[in-house]
Amino acid sequence: MTVTVQAIISKELEAVQTTQYTSTAARTILDKFTVTNNDAVARTFSVNLVTVGGTAGNDNLIIDTKTVQPDETYLCPEMIGQVLNPGDFISTIASAANGLTARVSARIVT
Repeated sequence: MTVTVQAIISKELEAVQTTQYTSTAARTILDKFTVTNNDAVARTFSVNLVTVGGTAGNDNLIIDTKTVQPDETYLCPEMIGQVLNPGDFISTIASAANGLTARVSARIVT
């Protein structure tokens, strides 16, 4: 078993439900998940952790419409330690495109 630590997401969030990362490893363990508001007004975002073959919905919603103030970084404690198996994925939606930046680091176990 090999463990690699790496950033798996580093990008602005979209205003439509979007798959941000799909696990192809035996396991992906989330270590850090931050969302920063780069805009001049408050923005919201939601995060789903979807099992293989599923779709984003209320049954896999982890963060629901979290508000982030201008120049604030939310540390997303709900995401720390979450495990993705092969084919599981992270899906997000933001209240506006190009206002929120997500950065996610994880341990990839192969």
